[in-house]
Amino acid sequence: MGSGHVHRLYRHARSPVHALPPHTKIAAVLAFVVVVVSTPREAMWAFGAYAVLLGLVAYAARVPGGFLLRRLLIEVPFVAFAVLMPFVAEGERVEVLGLSLSVNGLWGAWNVLAKGTLGVAASVLLAATTELRELLLGLQRLRLPPLLVQIASFMIRYGDVVTDEMRRMSIARRSRGFEARGLKHWGVLAKSAGALFIRSYERGERVHLAMISRGYAGSMPVVDEVTASRAQWSYALALPSAALTVCVLGWVV
Repeated sequence: MGSGHVHRLYRHARSPVHALPPHTKIAAVLAFVVVVVSTPREAMWAFGAYAVLLGLVAYAARVPGGFLLRRLLIEVPFVAFAVLMPFVAEGERVEVLGLSLSVNGLWGAWNVLAKGTLGVAASVLLAATTELRELLLGLQRLRLPPLLVQIASFMIRYGDVVTDEMRRMSIARRSRGFEARGLKHWGVLAKSAGALFIRSYERGERVHLAMISRGYAGSMPVVDEVTASRAQWSYALALPSAALTVCVLGWVV
């Protein structure tokens, strides 16, 4: 799978959550998200319980609250969409602070905010406790199609290469006195994007030919075989199991 590649979301620490095999954490997060999405939006207390469960996981993983909150800013576009829902949705209206808001829109906004925030928080915790290389190994262990795992692996490996290529092209343009100041310069930027695409495509062909010359036949060799004990599975699935209990109570109550 190649050498390790530490990403910005990862937070190095020694904790029981970091030590879990990656495929157990991926399965736990996926199951947790499914349970959260399945919870009725009217069970508002249930979403509070989910947040407490994630807080306990963050505490066990030694992930600070500030670190988690800063990473949650990625959902700002979804928050903006949710804020607009009470104003544009149809149906019964209610007055709130002098504003006429849709009841269905309010419930829809709450549904998007609560479930979206919990899903993003769970994903951030997964990324904060699992390196990219381990995530790929976990996906491979969970029998994700090998081609998708390979594509993700090369995307991670060569993402920085393409970014550096863009940076060098930008420096070359500025060294020749170019500054994008309006629509008239979009043509130059478009040509730069085209050149970057051609260079990336040619690099991909060279890499593919190099792989074939070294015996590549459609699948990558498994360097590390990750396994999980029954105790590790039980520890990882404690989060979705507790969430499932809350979800069942939400439907009953």
